[in-house]
Amino acid sequence: MPHMDEDFHASEVDHQLVRDLTEIWDKLSTRSMLEDWHDAQDIRDEALDLFRHGIINLKTRAQIESLYWSISHEISELVHHQKHVPDELRSLDKTMSDKYFCNFSLFQSLPDSWGIDQLFPIMPIERLCEKPTRSATLQDITCDSDGKITAYVNYNQQTSYLPLHPINPGEHYYVGVFLVGAYQEILGNMHNLFGDTNAVHITVNEDGYSIDKTIDGETIADVLEYVQYDPKRLVRRLESWVSKAVKENRITIEEGKEFISNYRSGLYGSTYLE
Repeated sequence: MPHMDEDFHASEVDHQLVRDLTEIWDKLSTRSMLEDWHDAQDIRDEALDLFRHGIINLKTRAQIESLYWSISHEISELVHHQKHVPDELRSLDKTMSDKYFCNFSLFQSLPDSWGIDQLFPIMPIERLCEKPTRSATLQDITCDSDGKITAYVNYNQQTSYLPLHPINPGEHYYVGVFLVGAYQEILGNMHNLFGDTNAVHITVNEDGYSIDKTIDGETIADVLEYVQYDPKRLVRRLESWVSKAVKENRITIEEGKEFISNYRSGLYGSTYLE
């Protein structure tokens, strides 16, 4: 979520709505947080309407968005320390949650989560010595708006978010879903044409564990064959087009070879991000 720098101070050159939001942010307290929340929403709605009509510029719109989410975040923090929370503020955690996009298909790997709202234990499997500081929901990489996990087991209760660590740029972040079993794999379908994932068979014993077998997931070529496309024919057709383009001096031989190589690599690679 966007947020405003804590050192920000609105000046006379800033729009009145920016100054109003800044004042709310500066004076925020548990006593006034519900009223402040309503005021912040009203100001944001007014700003959106003014922006649509070209009355305020993009910079002002960005300032208002940043201030609005900063106020929302602070109210969310205040709510956590209250015994009695107004109903309107109970959903703030869900509203404030980040979206973590994960390299999987919900419909292929966790169909019961989508189909019958089955709850699975989910947690990060690295950085376990660090306290999670983000609240997030998990989204998959399909183009379906239902491709997300909407309920989690958290602190012995069901919640709409999962505590996770902030993502470090350039690093992988692994999250495990447990108690899935073979049943989900059998139920999984070709929704959005994502195939089977890689699988590993592991035996756990008194001395630790052993990897008994690794099974490669389906490739893009495998999935295309399910819908009656011939991968070899696709490659031959591409080679014909590239050959023609080289003869017509539209691309060089090196460019043609690189294009075909990249195409083959993708075609016979995983349906998931590599």
